Amino acid sequence: MNNTNTFCRSDCGNEFIRTKKYDKDFLKANMMGPNSMMLLEELLADIPLNLRMRVLDLGCGNGLTSIFLAKEYGVQVFALDLWVSATDNYRRFQEAGVDDMVIPIHGNALDMPFANEFFDAVISVDAYHYVGNNDTFFREKVRPILKKNGIAAFAFPGMKYEIKENVPPEMKPFWEEEALEMWHSIEWWKPKFENELNHLDMWEMRCFQQAWDDWLNTDNPYAIGDREMIRTDNGRYMNLIGITGTLCEK
Repeated sequence: MNNTNTFCRSDCGNEFIRTKKYDKDFLKANMMGPNSMMLLEELLADIPLNLRMRVLDLGCGNGLTSIFLAKEYGVQVFALDLWVSATDNYRRFQEAGVDDMVIPIHGNALDMPFANEFFDAVISVDAYHYVGNNDTFFREKVRPILKKNGIAAFAFPGMKYEIKENVPPEMKPFWEEEALEMWHSIEWWKPKFENELNHLDMWEMRCFQQAWDDWLNTDNPYAIGDREMIRTDNGRYMNLIGITGTLCEK
């Protein structure tokens, strides 16, 4: 049986020192949600990435997490995203000085063009919930491309408890039905991974408030639209979920 931790982590060994090294204006200009570098720093606090590894950044967005992976861990990164063009990301990687370490790919997570057992790690920040909120995605799409004992590490928005059938009245203006199909509790997500990953760790991420504040302080129209939602939620319902583990043999 897998050893699973579902308790909230109270520390990640630092105060996001790595994230703070990056230019704030660059981060603000390229955020697409809660500070993805901060989420990634907490997510990988106990994950042993090394220079020899080949890593898939699944749903990389504007490539902030790919830049972080290359600069902080020296890994080779395949930056896959459907919504952002490979050319745009390539220019950002050039600007960041990591274009020799990160391969930008415009592609669909549901039809990934990778060989079986190609990656040492599959990492996804603020994207996995779009495609993985079902019983088949990990088994059919992620498992085949991971090496034996490969690392899986995901961070995404969630809920403190299942709420879809009992949405608080004050939150109804902010939560679309489509979003509620993707935002779930740790207990909802647990069965999706407990038979797939060894050393499974699942927790409410402690960077929630700071990561959201960084996003809400941008002038992105979506961030402006999110401000009232977070204020109204006031820490009662929403969270950020971290999941890590290593691929178990079937």
